[in-house]
Amino acid sequence: QVQLVESGGGLVQPGGSLRLSCAASGFIFRIFPMSWVRQGPGKGLEWISEINSSGSSTYYADFVKARFSISRDNAKNTLYLQINSLKPEDTAVYYCTTGGRSTWSRPKGQGTQVIVSS
Repeated sequence: QVQLVESGGGLVQPGGSLRLSCAASGFIFRIFPMSWVRQGPGKGLEWISEINSSGSSTYYADFVKARFSISRDNAKNTLYLQINSLKPEDTAVYYCTTGGRSTWSRPKGQGTQVIVSS
């Protein structure tokens, strides 16, 4: 079955950076577009970014403003999200999921917690 395991979150000060990873198994990773979504405290799921199956095209939500960078390594079945210039409002649980901006599936993994605080 589809398994997506996120990692790389943690407590970071404002202005810091993190690189999140998502290890995929149970499906043919290389043929699926993938997305990152997040859920802040008391909020719903929010789409962040999409990458196509080959990694040649990427898309971002407007709020990202060049601070986030999505990438993938199909040889390693792994999806990444580099987050720079972290802000307190980036505090959330981050999930990877299959699909793109309009087609992403509800996350099945545990997510990785990011807390931005001084």
